[in-house]
Amino acid sequence: MARENFNDLLAFVMVARERSFTRAAAQLGVSQSALSHTIRGLESRLGIRLLTRTTRSVSPTDAGQRLLATVAPRFDEIDSELAALSELRDKPAGNIRISAADHAANSVLWPRLADFLPNYPDIKVEVTVNYSLIDIVAERYDAGVRLGDQVAKDMIAVRIAPDLRMAVVAAPDYFARRPPPTVPHELAAHDCINLRLPTHGSLYAWEFAKDGAELNVRVEGQLVFNSSPPILRAALAGFGLAYIPEDMTHEHIVAGRLTRVLEDWCPAFPGYHLYYASRRQSSPAFALLVDALRYRV
Repeated sequence: MARENFNDLLAFVMVARERSFTRAAAQLGVSQSALSHTIRGLESRLGIRLLTRTTRSVSPTDAGQRLLATVAPRFDEIDSELAALSELRDKPAGNIRISAADHAANSVLWPRLADFLPNYPDIKVEVTVNYSLIDIVAERYDAGVRLGDQVAKDMIAVRIAPDLRMAVVAAPDYFARRPPPTVPHELAAHDCINLRLPTHGSLYAWEFAKDGAELNVRVEGQLVFNSSPPILRAALAGFGLAYIPEDMTHEHIVAGRLTRVLEDWCPAFPGYHLYYASRRQSSPAFALLVDALRYRV
């Protein structure tokens, strides 16, 4: 294949990874029609279909999957090497992609990034808010953020926050209508605001522990969200009890907008850790960011 056709391979890799012409076109900065024409031209030259297209999805054929597995790592290696070469300049530079849930992004990453980035204008950081327990290597992230007990053993983990406690809270107006629960089992008689986990599509079971006994409670209510901020807003509006990170509730409890219950049942979890593949080639930019995020007592 002529070298001028390497762009066609890159286009194929993007479509195959994104499983969408729309998303791939946006990533590449081209129109969907131009991208579709490019892929058809590649398939014509190779004499084999690489992608199966339906009205709702795009997926690689067996041949496409084989080509993706062979070619994609090469492009990743080229990207990594170009990023490494940029580090040979006087100032640290490079693009760093991080996946994190919204609470970690807002409470930990953003305050540190706000201090760090002005000192390194050539370092660019992309933070994707995502509750899914994704494979950061397969999804081409440089690092992810999870609670310490959720990090896979084959990853390097760096603590970036203290231990995390959850809080069960509701508005005083809600408790004016319902007696506050004194044990987790009493939550069955309450309206609770649920969190849906995208990884498995299930509702998150509220986790409690006391005197060595651990208890997971499935709760019911009118509202389900997939992130913490709308759960907090719904609790403030009196729609029920919320189970959210403790630090999100402090100012509202002090101001009398929320009341906390079951505090002695809420355990501490290992705090957020930044994690990345052990085989990741460390660059000066990435090392500087890791050090800036590192939790120091």
